Amino acid sequence: MDSLDPVVLARIQFAANISFHILFPTISIGMGWVLLFFKLRFNATGQAHWMDAYQFWVKVFALTFALGVVSGITMSFQFGTNWPGFMNTVGNVAGPLLAYEVLTAFFLEATMLGIMLFGRGRVSERVHTLATFLVAAGTTASAFWILALNSWMHTPAGFEMIDGKAHVTSWMEVIFNPSFPYRMTHMLIASGLTVAFLLAGLSAYRWLKGDKGATVQASLRTGLYVAALLIPIQIWVGDLHGLNTLKHQPAKLAAMEGIWETQRGAPAVLFALPDQATQSNKYELAIPKLASLYLTHDWDGEVQGIKDFGADHPPVAPVFWAFRTMVGVGLLMLVVSWLGVWQVRKRGLQPWLARVLVGMTFSGWVALLAGWYVTEIGRQPWLVQGVLKTAQAASQVPAHNIAFTLALYLVLYVALLLAYVSVVFYLARKAAKTEMEVSHA
Repeated sequence: MDSLDPVVLARIQFAANISFHILFPTISIGMGWVLLFFKLRFNATGQAHWMDAYQFWVKVFALTFALGVVSGITMSFQFGTNWPGFMNTVGNVAGPLLAYEVLTAFFLEATMLGIMLFGRGRVSERVHTLATFLVAAGTTASAFWILALNSWMHTPAGFEMIDGKAHVTSWMEVIFNPSFPYRMTHMLIASGLTVAFLLAGLSAYRWLKGDKGATVQASLRTGLYVAALLIPIQIWVGDLHGLNTLKHQPAKLAAMEGIWETQRGAPAVLFALPDQATQSNKYELAIPKLASLYLTHDWDGEVQGIKDFGADHPPVAPVFWAFRTMVGVGLLMLVVSWLGVWQVRKRGLQPWLARVLVGMTFSGWVALLAGWYVTEIGRQPWLVQGVLKTAQAASQVPAHNIAFTLALYLVLYVALLLAYVSVVFYLARKAAKTEMEVSHA
């Protein structure tokens, strides 16, 4: 085990931690606003099915929130155990941003969550609605600070290096760094899409179990309409994000596109097997000049190739395929959501569509992780772009120690993930059974 590279093992361990953790805040962020929507609809109409929808989905939110908190703790430990060089070099930037997240966001969520979960009937409807709003706002504020830090690591600004340490010269430039607006918008929409397909998928599952009541219909339609609205916006924002990446991280963009040579009229590579050894693509299928058109808005625009960056470029194949996975799932979301809206409005939910939606329940997670891998692997070999390389921040922990804890993490995460998915579907089955018993009573 000691023959394995401890830096690689530490990277895998952190990737495993963050891959598991990010699944849950992604749902919490969007679900908070959906719960507020359900509550406001109930307040406005007095229709019981909106409150029934709220009561069901708030259970999913609570479960998701709990796992998000627990999995987030393990990541903070790793800053000290596996990556001491990170805080030692840029702690003056990262430390305050993480503290702001706890002080302004997490405490707000944790305080108001109890009122949201257990306060109805003990406080007024207005206070309960306010608590729901504050929880939703808290989850979004939490994302704001975390993404400000992550974006700064990709496009650092507002600092100067003194004796090998980063010192802030402008907090406004640190927070609103060049990539932050695009990453924040992209992530919030991704959260909305993840929740939209979760809503539609679990509602379709309840429908297939015989629950065809107003509560299921309200949740299903909400999910489908939100998805159909957000996915075209996400495609547009993704394009803007790509142009920002071209400007500030051209090596990542070259890896995403699979372009090795700097060239004018660069093709859009649809399929290829990138070969790092020969620095070329095998079995390439490409559309001539299309990459130059959508990247530079010129058929003959110049696009830098991977070879221009020497050794300081990310591994091409993982970035190349993760990007195509994200885009592919996004296009599938577009087709399914638009087809679903049309079908439900025209003929109502049909069994075949319900099964498709059940299959797409966690599709947002697939697209999210693929996009996250593009972002994080695409930054390599840098931990903070142009400031700190990943290898420079690693600890001296022996490889076998990291491998042992990595194995424990993986076993635990797989078990927790299976348990989460099982419990969510169990809640849906239980709700469907209860609703059917009430309707037949």
